[in-house]
Amino acid sequence: MYLEYYHLSQKPFQINTDPSFLWLGEKHKEALSTLRYGLYENKSFLVLTGDIGVGKTTVINALLQLFDKKDRIVVIHDPGLEKLDFFNYLADAYGISGNYTSKGKFIRAFAKFLLKCYYRGRRVLLIIDEAQMLTHELLEEIRLFSNLEKNGVKLINIFFVGQMEFNEILLRPENRAIRQRITVNYNIEPLTEKETREYIEFRLSVAGAVRKKIFDRESIREIYRFSKGYPRLINVIADRAMLTGFVRSHRSITKDIVRECVKELDISRATHHYELKNENEAGLKHRKPVLKSIRRGCMVYVALVLLFVFILYWFSNKILPLLPMDDFFLFFSGALSAF
Repeated sequence: MYLEYYHLSQKPFQINTDPSFLWLGEKHKEALSTLRYGLYENKSFLVLTGDIGVGKTTVINALLQLFDKKDRIVVIHDPGLEKLDFFNYLADAYGISGNYTSKGKFIRAFAKFLLKCYYRGRRVLLIIDEAQMLTHELLEEIRLFSNLEKNGVKLINIFFVGQMEFNEILLRPENRAIRQRITVNYNIEPLTEKETREYIEFRLSVAGAVRKKIFDRESIREIYRFSKGYPRLINVIADRAMLTGFVRSHRSITKDIVRECVKELDISRATHHYELKNENEAGLKHRKPVLKSIRRGCMVYVALVLLFVFILYWFSNKILPLLPMDDFFLFFSGALSAF
């Protein structure tokens, strides 16, 4: 809609994996270099993690461009599968014929396939996206793939790509076996404000922008403020801002336009809610010991009261009949003042 108005040949901020828009920040470059090292050194298990929208898919797409056409690569985007479904999916993706009803039959066919690739000089890579969805049972089955080797060379490299929760999953005691086999682990951080500006200008340039400064410095600062440097959110806000600028006949996007778009998209409220949630969780964690001490004190107080009532009951039944009434009142008032 706004392409002609801004003299663009294509939309610069679409949320897709178009390789022509591939741009890597410093953290993305570090992640790519780390994974490339793990790949060429045949490290078998590698992990790439990061928050939602931080650019994990971008890094993986850049990595895939390093492979030869003869290499065999499979990407699983939904690993929430049963064991046999997972095996049959792999077999079909790698072109291994057969419908496997047992683990043993699949492993034999898979090992034969990997050996064939090894002798032909083909690298085999399995990329598991959304790795935080993997069950412990399936993680164990994948771990056993690392036992498939020839002359000390691993026959398959496996990349786990997932959200940061996947690191917590790996730290569980039941997953210590696979954790010990992971040799490369990298977590991607969001873009800086400077990288956010470079990212926006790069995508505008690829889209055919004659004027690089469609977004002024203050508007980019606002985009960074509300996106926190997450590329996916940058795309969402920038695209909406350009649409609003077109509707209002603004050639340049200002910070006021960005603020209005953020309000319309309710991103600021979502960000605020997320921050409040973190603060509440942190506060609750801090208050837990205090609450525990209060509860313990209340329990002690109630126990003392019950003990006092029991003593009174026993006293009234055993001792009271033996005492004159005046002596009883003196004893009772003294006991109360002592308590």
